[in-house]
Amino acid sequence: MRLLSATILGTIIVATGPALAQPAPAASPPTPMVLTSSAFADGGVIPDKYTQASTAPVSPALSWDNVPAGTMSFALLMHDPDVALNKSSADVLHWMAFNIPATARSLPENVPTIAALPDGTVQPNNLRGNPGFMGPGARMVYHHYTFELYALDTKLSLTAAATRPELLAAMDGHIIGKAVYVGRFHR
Repeated sequence: MRLLSATILGTIIVATGPALAQPAPAASPPTPMVLTSSAFADGGVIPDKYTQASTAPVSPALSWDNVPAGTMSFALLMHDPDVALNKSSADVLHWMAFNIPATARSLPENVPTIAALPDGTVQPNNLRGNPGFMGPGARMVYHHYTFELYALDTKLSLTAAATRPELLAAMDGHIIGKAVYVGRFHR
């Protein structure tokens, strides 16, 4: 009888105890930052006016949305990952810009190829040793030209003399968002 009453009592305690906690619904993940261009589709062929097929290539217009809260600046890298320079992991750097203002949501077509823009954006040298954009120039087969936009929780204390490894090191630990856009080209 004692065993039966202990079993009944245990059942009553379980049945009348606090309701089993239901797991809280999972929070929706934040919407990722998105990079786009009106010049060509993501993964599409880059028109000649933005490439070395033109005698004076210009940078394509870029825009972005879904910027993470806390963004203090942006950094942009454009490179050709289909090349291995000097048998190393280095590839061709076509464009590098940092300290793009946190309020910016776009870069216009034909960004001036100067080291310091009036809004505080800094454009170090590309592979050819010139500041700003260098158009794609792959020959014979398509290469993928990758635009990487980083949202940073800081402004960077680098100058226009910064190299890509220096930029990447300075960004490390400060990246709060990233968006990628790719174009293809060959002549």
